Amino acid sequence: MTRTGRSLERGTIMIADSDFGDVDIERAIAEEAGFALDARQCRSEEEVIRYGRDADGILTQYAHIGATAIDELANCRVIARYGTGVDIVDVDAATRHGIQVTNAPNDWCAEEVADHAIALWLCAARKINEYDAAARAGEWRWQTGEPIWRLRGRVFGILGFGAVAELIAQRARPFGVDLRAHDPYVNPARIREAGVAPVSFDTLVEESDYLVIQAPLTPDTHHLFDRATLARMKPTATLVNTARGPIVDDAALADALAVGTIAAAALDDIEEEPAQQRDWRPVNPLLSLHNTVITPHAAHYSEQSLRDVRAIATQEAVRVLTGRPPRSPVNTVG
Repeated sequence: MTRTGRSLERGTIMIADSDFGDVDIERAIAEEAGFALDARQCRSEEEVIRYGRDADGILTQYAHIGATAIDELANCRVIARYGTGVDIVDVDAATRHGIQVTNAPNDWCAEEVADHAIALWLCAARKINEYDAAARAGEWRWQTGEPIWRLRGRVFGILGFGAVAELIAQRARPFGVDLRAHDPYVNPARIREAGVAPVSFDTLVEESDYLVIQAPLTPDTHHLFDRATLARMKPTATLVNTARGPIVDDAALADALAVGTIAAAALDDIEEEPAQQRDWRPVNPLLSLHNTVITPHAAHYSEQSLRDVRAIATQEAVRVLTGRPPRSPVNTVG
């Protein structure tokens, strides 16, 4: 990935980082609109500043763009996120500098995330990973998975009830589970209309046999599942996280799983977000436990979803830089 040169007509859009393997989709859209594309792999704000100082727009997947970087991005008019969450961007700082922040609405990967949540749930509930590892090691015993509980009739709780959570509920319903959800920002009547019982956070934590986290990462949800919260869950409970890793305190969860405070966890992300680190090593204790299922923040992935989100992010940057309103604005700028 190399710099193609600055367009004298309209400017440059920089990719701060991505792991898609190529930038063909972005380049085609940017160059068709008259912009040069500069593809980088930034692993720090210092690198964002170094390579993005002259950029007119920035696309980011994992690279953090905080106030320090934003102060130095003199030409930047838009920061477009590959994805829905924007916790890696200091939106307030961007707003103060008149920089438009955009994201991709949930529907670009809603079906994939819902499918993945159900897959993680079933894998953990039916001990698929444990059976598979034992069989490969020469142990052929149904007892390897003891105990396994019948799914029908057990409480399936969901934290958050946006579009993805509703799809998860639709997929879980045929298994005969008792569906419950908590979302302080959704009218309880709306949850009931979806055939799910609205409950308090306390009830969700204390009564769920399977608890799926599908809530945004905010200051209020950061480490929401800490030692105290985990201690209130059933010892037979399974925690599934298809939201952001830092909603769960990994150290607390590892301890809870090791001593049997809860039975299992199935996670699509871990707290440190390895993709943001240049020299990540698998030292997180969750990775060594037999009662965890972990995937590398892959719930969003299908060939179709990646194509869509790459096009959405680049098109949003082009729209803003050519004087048109974004389709998915995160902030309001003058």
